[in-house]
Amino acid sequence: MFHRHLIISLALAVAHPQAAPASVEKINVFVSGRDGYHTYRIPAIIRAQNHDLLAFAEGRKSGGGDTGDIDLLLKRSTDGGRTWSAQKVLWDDAANTCGNPCPVLDASTGTLWLLATHNLGAVHEKEILDRTGQGTRTVWLLKSTDHGSTWSSPVEITAMTKKSEWTWYATGPGIGIQIQNGPHAGRLVIPCDYNDNDPIEPKKSRRGSHVIFSDDHGQTWQIGGTISPGFNECQVAELFDGRGTLLINMRSYLGRATRAQSRSADGGLSWSTASDAPPLIEPVCQASLLRHDDAHLLLFSNPAHTKQRVNLTLRTSSDNAQTWNDLAVLHAGPAAYSSLVALDAATVGCLYENGEKKPYERITFARLPLTFSR
Repeated sequence: MFHRHLIISLALAVAHPQAAPASVEKINVFVSGRDGYHTYRIPAIIRAQNHDLLAFAEGRKSGGGDTGDIDLLLKRSTDGGRTWSAQKVLWDDAANTCGNPCPVLDASTGTLWLLATHNLGAVHEKEILDRTGQGTRTVWLLKSTDHGSTWSSPVEITAMTKKSEWTWYATGPGIGIQIQNGPHAGRLVIPCDYNDNDPIEPKKSRRGSHVIFSDDHGQTWQIGGTISPGFNECQVAELFDGRGTLLINMRSYLGRATRAQSRSADGGLSWSTASDAPPLIEPVCQASLLRHDDAHLLLFSNPAHTKQRVNLTLRTSSDNAQTWNDLAVLHAGPAAYSSLVALDAATVGCLYENGEKKPYERITFARLPLTFSR
């Protein structure tokens, strides 16, 4: 059994736009140091077609770093995130690194696809970037046709999804989407990032965001448009314009302490010139972006601070990301990566890293209402 937080009742105050909503319900899903893992990181959550919630994370065996023995884990909730199953290991490749979960649901078939990455556990990111280590970062695919109860063995799709000149690579972290409108309706889109070498300064590595997509229900994948340099971990959402326009929101290394964004009118094949998103301040971290269809809102969560990974804040936009309104601060202290999920017409869930002294002490799920945000 997991320790369950009491329902936190906080009054909304007009003078405090970041006040928490009337009721936020929280439960710790993964707690570092428990169940055989030193640290849990990189949360991703999705609702299956039967409405079960699937929470993915990396289980880091011997330390909190990005290198080493890392397994891909799953927990399930059948009651909207109020209780969670024991964890299930989806992928354990001995002492190697299996991670960066990025699930997507094909609503037309009910199939869940899970994109992930792999590298040798003894190889560090810098060695992959410099091409001095053994092997490289590879891209893999798992699938479930029974709402996440069972999963296929991982299948490598690197040849379809990674260019030969790319070194480092990450899927997500977070979720993928299926386009609902326009000429590319039905397309599965996965946000990813990569590194390559600067042609002018070959020893200098460049960061870039991109997407991969499938037009045949996950059987094959293609590389979409790229946005670089200076961006990496990203999330994508379809705007409410009826044309299938995509918005990609990216972690930025341009030194302006804000997220960056770009749009695509062709299903992710190409992207507009990236621009800052000044309201979405950030200390260089991951963030979550979600289209909530029933509420007709875009949702966004990240550590809203210019220098530190603290102040995990949830925001909403009713005008296709032109403006943003603060909905709630889910954790004022140390916090980092997050993943959003629509629960019903009036409720949203957020799976996020947080702690008292550092952001990676636990991964918590919060349920909160959206009704007052309109």
